[in-house]
Amino acid sequence: MSLSPAQLLRIKRDGGELSAEAIAGFVAGIGSGDVSEGQIGAFTMAVYQHGMTPAETAALTLAMRDSGGVTDWSGTGLPPRTLIEKHSSGGTGDEKVSLILAPLVAACGVNMPMISARGLGHTGGEIDLTEALGCALSLEPEAFRQAVLAAGSCIIGPSPRLAPADAAIYYVRDVTATVESVPLITSSILSKKLASGASGLVMSVNYGSAAFMPDSAAALDLATALVSTAELAGLPMVAQIVCLDEVMGTAVGSNPQLHEVLAFLDGRARDARMLDLVMSLSADILIMAGLAGSTAKAREVLAARLDDGAALDRFRRMVAAMGGRADGAPDELWPLAPVALRVPAPAEGHVARIDAFAVGMAMVGLGAGRRLPTDSIDNMVGLTGMVHVGDDVAAGAPLCTIHAHTQEAAQAAADAVAAAITLSDHPTEPLPLITGRLTTNGALS
Repeated sequence: MSLSPAQLLRIKRDGGELSAEAIAGFVAGIGSGDVSEGQIGAFTMAVYQHGMTPAETAALTLAMRDSGGVTDWSGTGLPPRTLIEKHSSGGTGDEKVSLILAPLVAACGVNMPMISARGLGHTGGEIDLTEALGCALSLEPEAFRQAVLAAGSCIIGPSPRLAPADAAIYYVRDVTATVESVPLITSSILSKKLASGASGLVMSVNYGSAAFMPDSAAALDLATALVSTAELAGLPMVAQIVCLDEVMGTAVGSNPQLHEVLAFLDGRARDARMLDLVMSLSADILIMAGLAGSTAKAREVLAARLDDGAALDRFRRMVAAMGGRADGAPDELWPLAPVALRVPAPAEGHVARIDAFAVGMAMVGLGAGRRLPTDSIDNMVGLTGMVHVGDDVAAGAPLCTIHAHTQEAAQAAADAVAAAITLSDHPTEPLPLITGRLTTNGALS
C-alpha cells in the first residue's frame, strides 16, 4: 500500500525509515504534481534533521534518476568504458574546472556527458558558465548524444527528460537552508550522473571556507556516502577529497572565469593550484576509462594535449556543439563590467588566510551569484587576479581586481574582499590540495 505525501512526511519527521517503494512514490508525485513545493520543503527539512540510511539514500537516488529517462549510448559506437562523468561538490570559483577538464579528457579519448546544475549560495555552477557562453541549458536526448559524438564532451542541466525531480528538489533546497544535507547532496549528484548513462564517475569533494563541507571530516562523510551509494547503484566512482579553503583559481563570476578558462587552455596563464587539481582528476578519469595504465602516464598524455592545443580545440568544439560561441576575442565574447577597481594590500605581508565564503557572498552582492534561485546572474561582474594563501604581497599591491558597473558597487565589494583576506608578518605555507581519495572498492588513500 502506497503512502500519501503527508504520511511519508510524518514518518520522516519523527525519524523513521522510509521504504524504497514509499520514496519512489513520493518522487513520482513530484513529477505528477501530487506533491506540492511545500511538501518537498518539508521532506528536505526532515531529511536534513534526521538523515537517511544508505538504503534510503540509494532509493532516493534511483527514484530521482527514474523520474526521467536514462541516456542510451548503444548504437553510437562509443566504447562504454570511456563514458565517464565528472562532478564537484562546489566551491567559490570551482565551477570553471569542469570547462577545462571536460575538453582536456575528451582530447585524450574520453567521452564525457555531464549533467550539472546552477550555483547554490556562495558557489557558482557549471550551467551558469555554459549559459554565459550562449549554450543551450538542456538538450533533447538525441541532441545530447550528438554533441558528445561531435566534441567528446557536453555539459547540460537537468531537463524534463533527464532527472527532472532533481531540479524541483534542488530549487527547494536552496531556499530552505537544506543545501548541506549529505543524503540530499548525494542523491542530487548521483541521480544526474546515472541519468547521463555514464559508466563511471570521478569527483572532487571539497571542504573549507570556499565549499559547503566545513572540514575534512565532513568531506570524508560526504565522500563515503557518495561512494557507498554509487556502489549500491553499480556505478564505479573515485572521490578525491580537496582542501578548498580559498578561491579556486584567480577569478570569480561568469565572464571573468571564462577569461580564465581560455587563458588556461591556450597556455597564457595556468594557476598552479588549479592545474594540479585538473591534472589529478583527469588522471583518474583516464585510468578509469582504460586510456592510461598509471597516474604518471596519464599526466604525460594530459600535458601533451594541453600543450599541443588539442584541449583548446575540443573546448571550442564543445561550445559550438552546445550552441554557443568561443571562437572570438574574449573581451568581445565575454565583456567585463566597465569599472575595474584594484583591492590594495594594506601593508607588506604574507597571505595567511582567505575567507572564500565571504568573498563569494561579496560577489553575490555584486550580482555574480544568486540570493534566490529565481535571481538572474550578471555575467559581467566578479573579480580577477585573486591572491592565494602563501603569497607574498607588497604594500599597495593588488589582492585582486573587482569588476562592477558602478564605483560604489565596486568599492563595497572591495571592502568586503579586503576584510576576508588576512595578512601575516611571518611567511606562510600554501594550503594542501588533495588530502584523501576514496573509491568504490573501499580503498582510501
